[in-house]
Amino acid sequence: MVRTRFAPSPTGYLHIGGARTALFSWAYARRLGGKFILRIEDTDLERSTEASVQAIFDGMRWLGLDTDEGPFRQMQRLPRYRQVAERLLAEGKAYRCYCTREELEQMRAAQRARGEKPRYDGRWRDSKATPPAGVAPVIRFKNPLDGAVTFRDLVKGPITISNAELDDLVLLREDGVPTYNFGVVVDDLDMRISHVIRGDDHVNNTPRQINIFAALGADLPEFAHVPMILGADGERLSKRHGAVSVMQYAEEGYLPEALLNYLARLGWSHGDAELFSKEQLVEWFDLAHVSKSPAQFDPEKLKWLNHQYVKTLSDAEFANLMRPVIEKQGGRLAEGPPLEPVAGLVKSRSETVLAGVAAAKPFYWDAEAPAEELGKSLTEQVRPALAELANRFSTIDDKSWTEQSIMGAVNAILNERKLKLPEVAKPLRLIVLGQAQSPNLGPTLAVLGKKRVLDRLRERFP
Repeated sequence: MVRTRFAPSPTGYLHIGGARTALFSWAYARRLGGKFILRIEDTDLERSTEASVQAIFDGMRWLGLDTDEGPFRQMQRLPRYRQVAERLLAEGKAYRCYCTREELEQMRAAQRARGEKPRYDGRWRDSKATPPAGVAPVIRFKNPLDGAVTFRDLVKGPITISNAELDDLVLLREDGVPTYNFGVVVDDLDMRISHVIRGDDHVNNTPRQINIFAALGADLPEFAHVPMILGADGERLSKRHGAVSVMQYAEEGYLPEALLNYLARLGWSHGDAELFSKEQLVEWFDLAHVSKSPAQFDPEKLKWLNHQYVKTLSDAEFANLMRPVIEKQGGRLAEGPPLEPVAGLVKSRSETVLAGVAAAKPFYWDAEAPAEELGKSLTEQVRPALAELANRFSTIDDKSWTEQSIMGAVNAILNERKLKLPEVAKPLRLIVLGQAQSPNLGPTLAVLGKKRVLDRLRERFP
């Protein structure tokens, strides 16, 4: 059975790169009827936090990436790593190293001075020396001294690394905590992981892990290293490129379906398909169509894609997304019109939920007209026209306050005073809505309601 895993380190939020790795692993397992496992690699004791663990859970839950097993935590499995390390010691495939940090630094400094690659020189590999007193040893792996490691990466193809390039890596630190390369192997072995799908920054770790698998007599999983994600400037994606936390996108009003769709297209494709559901992704996903080249993150493309998803929402669905944001920002929903028709008005113009909330401000906040901009648009011809329009509005029966009756009054004034719609619409929007741009004037004023329109005209029209 196919068994994949997502194994983040809880040293920060769930970032875009990690979310895409999780998505690819999830989709591959779902496509082939397998299992998707979540593992928390929390052995970085200085940087790992429970807040980061929760951020990972929140991000995956928001994206809808459900797991079949886990979360497993490495720090709860320390006895198991010790057991495997002791087995390798007993079989002569590992050894205790008593080098101090100072000795290791001196060793690397001397190697750099000779123009050599800094690496452990194996001095305790076959040493018969008496262990120094008071030094807690690490356990190192006896990496093969000759030959090479060759594996077929499901994305990159065949890869070969000479064992001469690899030193004897630490398996267990002096405190009994495993290093990354050792913990990963033991976990993947115990959890019967069949396919390791991860970022290609781990390619250089793979030969080390393969040698440990071999020393344990274990079958290898398949490896698939997906390309890294770059910003628009070609540099590795980072905070300076904008939001890189999954939950930051949630806070900025993106839809999980849109972000999931966008992440799937970062380094993978199914023909020319741009818009597709999570169900379609599961049906189509394969590793053969994962690109070997880095993917480029385009915030504008994500925003465009999100807009396509927003437009497919019903008015009620968009209103339900807007409501908690309006309440959080201090909007007075009870004093304005029902939210659903407002959501319908602003939806087609809103790339995100936050954009929809911003467009809805005239309905639930007191929006003051920009005095300078209003002054410029209130010409001698427009002032009496607006005064007359207010009178016409007041004669419309409350039940007849519709887009048709409103625009009927507006067009009558335009015809009588020989004015064009923009000459009246702009100052009218500024006075009533506090902004020069809005959805179509008639529907907007109809939803805003007769009383609020007239109140604002009387209060704000100088």
